[in-house]
Amino acid sequence: MPGRAVPTRILMVAGEASGDLHGSGVVHALRALAPEVVVSGIGGDRMKAEGMELLHHIGDLAFMGFVEVVRNLRTIRRVERKLERALDEHKPDVVVLIDYPGFNLRFARAVKARGIPVLYYISPQVWAWHRGRVKTMHPFVDRMDVVFPFEVEIYREAGINVAFVGHPLVEHIRVRSTREDFFRRHGLSSDVPLLALLPGSRRQEIDRIFPVMLAAADALCRRGDLQCAVGVAPNLGRGPLETCIPKGAQAKLVENETYELMAYADAAIVTSGTATLETGWFGTPMAVVYRTSLLTYLIGRLLVRVPYIGLVNIVAGRKVVPEFVQGAMTAEALQNEVGRMLADRTYAQSIRQDLSVIRKNLGGPGASERVARDILDLARAA
Repeated sequence: MPGRAVPTRILMVAGEASGDLHGSGVVHALRALAPEVVVSGIGGDRMKAEGMELLHHIGDLAFMGFVEVVRNLRTIRRVERKLERALDEHKPDVVVLIDYPGFNLRFARAVKARGIPVLYYISPQVWAWHRGRVKTMHPFVDRMDVVFPFEVEIYREAGINVAFVGHPLVEHIRVRSTREDFFRRHGLSSDVPLLALLPGSRRQEIDRIFPVMLAAADALCRRGDLQCAVGVAPNLGRGPLETCIPKGAQAKLVENETYELMAYADAAIVTSGTATLETGWFGTPMAVVYRTSLLTYLIGRLLVRVPYIGLVNIVAGRKVVPEFVQGAMTAEALQNEVGRMLADRTYAQSIRQDLSVIRKNLGGPGASERVARDILDLARAA
């Protein structure tokens, strides 16, 4: 009597909150297509909830900037060793790397040294940093599944097997309650304009960016009728935000309804990252902000090869919303720009119209299932 078939083993690595979100969709799709599949690796609560065995939680890896990475090299190396042991002990059929390029591209070398196929999902932003890196990736990546259509040609020219699978946020970006229910649940007035603050999912972002957001919001609220709400990143919780909010401030903390906040806000201040795309999906006028350590910023200035920092502008192909980076990110500048969005209906409507291109450029739903099928195909071919 033949023995039972050995289940397909997948090792996945996601290093931050967005990777956990997008990776959870892939884990869900994998288990739907192949219920016997065994998935383990680095992720967060969402991937764990879909059935992935966490070897390490992303909470220890959310570093932002060159300086912060250097300061945490010991932690990074410890996690790398843990993953290398997992390669030898679990013997995965495929390794799936999700974004997080500084860590994942190093780990890809260790994976390929053991002859294990690598699928990279949500590619390193080589179009922003250094296209020359694409050639160095060729020996270590068997399949590249990208989420922006313009990325395909970049990898194809380097001889990498690549496909545009659509952006995963299209699968889950939706509101689950009406505007009236959302406002009532959070003690907001449906008759007063709403300003959304989206400070990010990393502690360093909260420390450097959130106080400036709050100062701008406070000045705008003191001008006249305006209310403010803050989107709470699931991986951070309320604690880090509450410590920044001054006593007596009117900012409401919104948990588990960030999309409703994005959709129903009249304007937003958003930390650069995936949240700019999500806010743009809803057509909400926004100011994109970003601040990091001076050394990280100076190094980035030398390396970055795109004119914008916000994904929403990069995907749109032009500057459709204003950006305030480093020293330009002041409470006064944000107050003036966001104040105009709130007061000038013609200006706000022009931004909403320009943001309509975001939905067109992100493709249709189904990215997670496409990636899951590619993973299983790699496993069968191995």
